[in-house]
Amino acid sequence: MVSYRTSMQIVGDLLTATEQSGQEGIKTTALISKANLPHSRLSKFLSNLTGNGLINRIEFDGRHTFVITQKGRQYLESYAKFANIAQSFGLEL
Repeated sequence: MVSYRTSMQIVGDLLTATEQSGQEGIKTTALISKANLPHSRLSKFLSNLTGNGLINRIEFDGRHTFVITQKGRQYLESYAKFANIAQSFGLEL
């Protein structure tokens, strides 16, 4: 049986990859690879995440780099706590 990720899991993966990249940020191609998403889906998620202030998009020389914000870190921390609680009850996100 194939297990698909929910949007919440994808957002968690994107924020985790962005946080792990540190202050230098992460480029679009690296996010595509780490989050295992096609560019078209990634663009929609990135638009949502930047619009909600969870990540910042930095443009330099026509290239985009993404850096997690404090709000993004708080979201990721809350998501991890919630995922642990859900898992302790045998639930999947």
